[in-house]
Amino acid sequence: MTSADTPASPDSPPRVLAVVGPTAVGKTAVAEELAVRLGGEIVSADSMQVYRGMDIGTAKPAPAERRVKYHCLDLAEPGEAFSAALYQIAAREAISHIAGRGVLPVVAGGTGLYVRAALDSLEFPAGEQLGNAARARYEAIAAKRGPEALHALLAERDPASAAVVHANNVRRVVRALEMADEGVSYAEQREGFSARDSVYSTRFIGLTMDRPRLYERIDARVDAMVAAGLLDEVRELLGRGLREALTASQAIGYKEFVPVIEGGVEIDTAVSEVKQASRRYAKRQLTWFAADPRVRWIDVTELTISQAAEAAMGTLDW
Repeated sequence: MTSADTPASPDSPPRVLAVVGPTAVGKTAVAEELAVRLGGEIVSADSMQVYRGMDIGTAKPAPAERRVKYHCLDLAEPGEAFSAALYQIAAREAISHIAGRGVLPVVAGGTGLYVRAALDSLEFPAGEQLGNAARARYEAIAAKRGPEALHALLAERDPASAAVVHANNVRRVVRALEMADEGVSYAEQREGFSARDSVYSTRFIGLTMDRPRLYERIDARVDAMVAAGLLDEVRELLGRGLREALTASQAIGYKEFVPVIEGGVEIDTAVSEVKQASRRYAKRQLTWFAADPRVRWIDVTELTISQAAEAAMGTLDW
């Protein structure tokens, strides 16, 4: 019996395994292999896989190919407002349901904030959860009077937050003002964000890879997405309001193809832009997860999925 098989105390928090890392490193495949071996189910932690119809461009595992049950996919329409706070509610409900049946929740994904929202003791204001009606008003101020005017309003209401948010970061300034409406300081929450306290008995596995090999995998993945019909998927989503969707419309692999469909950009140019944006995103993901001392890293450059899963199991010490 491995340490991962040892029963947890009834009074201890549920055990959760988290598999993180950059895009295209193989997180989903390794996480699924671990879930099969350990009798688990997957909780997706991808901020774009929550949207229905955004399948090819987010590398969402096809239902027919899933070997275990997945949670937190297809939670919203692309035009709906969605946030880390809403994801936190859904993810924790899933974890509770999975663990309550004596099954191991395996959180898998590369959206760092979503991973932390699911697993760590982060608190979000009510406005973040429900959608704040003041958001449009604040965005209108920035549009009409400029970002500096909006930032000045934040400086008047919450000087500490204004000091740590740049005026040109309109989205962050709007968020800080929404939080102020809820009686919460963005600056104070930002300071508390550095604390890494999981609400579960969590083991974090990080997958990494030789950078040139990772970039090759990213490029190959983008080519495969295009071959699988990504352009048609974007065209379908535009008909469902993707352009007006504040978050979904900014997804890598989608925003680059809109000009192709509407004219003016060649598909080869868009493909190159997607590859470049994906490489930059991978760098940001590696930086984010490298800052978390809880992550136990495995270099999977020369490993098969089975070997990577075996190496990950060797790190578990529940």
